[in-house]
Amino acid sequence: SQLLASRGRASRPAPPGPAARGPAAARGMLYWSRPMSERTEGDPGRKVPALVVSGFLGSGKTTLIRGLLAEATRRGIRVALVSNELGALGIDRALLGRGEEAYVELEGGCVCCELSDDLIETLQGLWERVRPDRIVVETSGVALPFDTQLNFWREPVRRWIGDDMALVVVNAEQVAEGRDLEGTFTDQVTSADLIVLNKVDLVDDAGRARAIARLRDIEPEAPIVTAVHGDVETALLFPPDADQVDRSGTPPTAPSHHHEHFTTEIWEPADGIAPADLEARLTEADLLRAKGFVRTSGGLRLVQVVGRRVELHDVETEPDAGLIGRVVLIRRA
Repeated sequence: SQLLASRGRASRPAPPGPAARGPAAARGMLYWSRPMSERTEGDPGRKVPALVVSGFLGSGKTTLIRGLLAEATRRGIRVALVSNELGALGIDRALLGRGEEAYVELEGGCVCCELSDDLIETLQGLWERVRPDRIVVETSGVALPFDTQLNFWREPVRRWIGDDMALVVVNAEQVAEGRDLEGTFTDQVTSADLIVLNKVDLVDDAGRARAIARLRDIEPEAPIVTAVHGDVETALLFPPDADQVDRSGTPPTAPSHHHEHFTTEIWEPADGIAPADLEARLTEADLLRAKGFVRTSGGLRLVQVVGRRVELHDVETEPDAGLIGRVVLIRRA
């Protein structure tokens, strides 16, 4: 990865009160890796750094987090992950792997608002049972990272969560083409402490320069790091001075916000479908994102659709049978 610009951290305002539950579905995941060498249970007063990973649909958040978890395993760091997925299939759970993890279903919507109470309960439960070294919250592709961060000021998690960062992952191809840059995308980018301009291998030098210029128009100050496959130096993501954050004062107030409306549909293609027919079905003009596992005539494939790009990937580990032959399609309402 390459750091293109930097800025100092801005002071933060604070959390909304408890929010009402909504009707949409989300998935919570608790993940920890072993062996562990850095232990918070040896120092119960130590605060835990938190990373909120956000970004528009198809930006590459899950790939980036897979890298974080793999490094945590290598280094013996205990990571607790709460994953908020748009759509109820649990595809991200399958992609992130099983390892020694526990799963929790969160019903209600986005962790930045409808699921804020569930997020607090889940984080506190993790702290009491697992004593993680790091917290990672992966928001859905339509959630707002800043509003998610504000929950860290709420009781009882404010007592043990240390410094936090909003990492916003951006698809370089999407920005270079000027696709879907209004509304949710802009709200996410302007909330970023760090922007990861991901998938730079999909654009040429001119496209990369265009993407950076457009991001600078939207958010002139946040550092920008370029990446391929979400490969980012973790030293940039978890501040070493987490203990220096004091959340004992009056919490800031959250500005009101509203979500754009998106619809999800589950498509069940027939087993043995030809890849060409699969791709033809997934090139609909209004389709923003699609993800799922399909058994094609060429074998089992992970289907990933972002904008006009359709990708079929070989599958290393076969997922649960209930996930095969089902693709989540996401559109604007």
